[in-house]
Amino acid sequence: MRILVISDTHGYVSPAMEIYRNQHEIEPIDCIVHLGDLVSDARALKARLHAEVISVKGNMDGSHSEEDYKILTTEYGNLLLCHGHMQNVKYDTQNLLYRAEELGCKAALYGHTHIPSFVDANGIYLLNPGSLSLPKGGNPGSYAMIETSSEEFRATILFEPPKKPKVTGGYLRDLLNNSDRA
Repeated sequence: MRILVISDTHGYVSPAMEIYRNQHEIEPIDCIVHLGDLVSDARALKARLHAEVISVKGNMDGSHSEEDYKILTTEYGNLLLCHGHMQNVKYDTQNLLYRAEELGCKAALYGHTHIPSFVDANGIYLLNPGSLSLPKGGNPGSYAMIETSSEEFRATILFEPPKKPKVTGGYLRDLLNNSDRA
């Protein structure tokens, strides 16, 4: 199974749409997992891309319940999907790890911090894709790709390429840069 994992888009879905299209061309993506903030973004992605999108509510969606999570069943095993704010992931991931263990999950996918992270915590993978639209920690926008099989869970955090600044230098420079000279 191949899964695109995003979180914390906060109303800005264009980068996620471009990433989905580019990654889907390389190899088909089975589903997109959106880990909250905002659920309306997940609905927009589903409508615009005609892709399977699995989403959970985040704190900006008004979620204030420990029950705002989903479990995604893969051939590798169950994956816990949550935003992470109810598990206090901005301070540490211990509560998230306990929740995954409680629910019999082999991995927990979460957002909320806007900082990408991927660790193996005593045999349970904890994955935060970071944020595409509001990255923190000096990182560019980020997302994750997961590939699962019955024996393996592989996750990679990927970063958006840096944006080239638009150079403007007045009328003459713009005229030369925009001409059709070779």
